[in-house]
Amino acid sequence: MPELDTAFAALGDPVRRALVTRLSRGDATVGELAEPFGLTQQAISHHVGVLRRSGLIEQRREGTRRPCRLRVDRLSQLGTWIDEQRQAWDDRLDTLDRHLSEGETPR
Repeated sequence: MPELDTAFAALGDPVRRALVTRLSRGDATVGELAEPFGLTQQAISHHVGVLRRSGLIEQRREGTRRPCRLRVDRLSQLGTWIDEQRQAWDDRLDTLDRHLSEGETPR
């Protein structure tokens, strides 16, 4: 699943996670995204590029503006994978718990 690898790698950076959180509240331009960070637009553009290449956000042209938009479908794919892993581990732990409970002897 190389597409998941790219997305999780992109989310490994705290600035990019913060950008995703910001975009969850609505579309924003690079300039708008840069405001709360104290980073240059060039630095934010780099992070936006990583998120765009990972498929987590998209940019479109609106005249001279290029707003960024979160790709919720892509985040849903990540969430589905995480949920599947969580369920698999819950099942394993339940099996272990049953096994350990069956092995107990009364005192």
